[in-house]
Amino acid sequence: MRVLVSGGAGFIGSHVVDAYVAEGYDVVIVDSLVTGRRDYLNPRARFYEMDIRDSALGDIFERERPEVVNHHAAQASVPVSVADPSHDADVNVMGTLNLLELAREFGTRRIIFASTGGAIYGEPEHIPADESHPTRPLSPYGIGKMAGESYVRFFGSLGMSWAILRYSNVYGPRQDPHGEAGVVAIFANAMLSGNQPTIFGDGTQTRDFVYVEDVARANLLATESEEPGLANIATGVETTVNDVYRLLAEATRFRDSPVYAPARTGEVYRIALDIRQANEWLGWIPEVTLADGLRRTVEWFRR
Repeated sequence: MRVLVSGGAGFIGSHVVDAYVAEGYDVVIVDSLVTGRRDYLNPRARFYEMDIRDSALGDIFERERPEVVNHHAAQASVPVSVADPSHDADVNVMGTLNLLELAREFGTRRIIFASTGGAIYGEPEHIPADESHPTRPLSPYGIGKMAGESYVRFFGSLGMSWAILRYSNVYGPRQDPHGEAGVVAIFANAMLSGNQPTIFGDGTQTRDFVYVEDVARANLLATESEEPGLANIATGVETTVNDVYRLLAEATRFRDSPVYAPARTGEVYRIALDIRQANEWLGWIPEVTLADGLRRTVEWFRR
């Protein structure tokens, strides 16, 4: 089966590509390399350096004719979306629409859309938040992802099979400590460099941290399924930022205290996502514990 992965040189997308290649899929990568990295490219996949908004993307679809499109290319930073909502919408809404129109034109069978849980649900009414939770995004990033989901459903009504995966806070090897604002990557990189990390807020805010290889496995299962569906990809467990700091400090043998700064606009205070639907639909559950995932992440940053 031929799969096109947009954003396949990025943090999550490159792990998804690796999982596809390991299973014998014929993989095509489209990535602008604005945040993706050439050294994350799987050598067994064909690579096209291109923005998903580019009109020449149609030439790639005409040449490759992917049966499945896995859409991970995005402007992935909440702070950037707050600072420049127009740019966020251009990439995450118009770019998604361009990809979907080409997928329909060239006969793609199934679209898999990487979405977000916390940024779409907003401050949750109940924890863990399930897929029926009201959607009240607090940032342009969440608004753009919600619009992308709606477009995916629309194209599904025209005959294309679809899967929407709402991620919690994904972490692991290859996460950019300078770009995507992933707290695990930022803390690990700073601690290993001997610098005090900054915690925005008082550190009692919670996140649901899911390891990137578990996320990649969820994408494989969503590709193998024929059913349309929507599911949270998370752990269902709340972890405070202070606890993540403590666990990483133990793993890196870092002894200094963090620097605290004011909380950032557009970010929820508490969140964890219900994962029962992912298990019922895809047979998926997370397998990597937070302690093990943090250890693997620190080892990767050390290398």
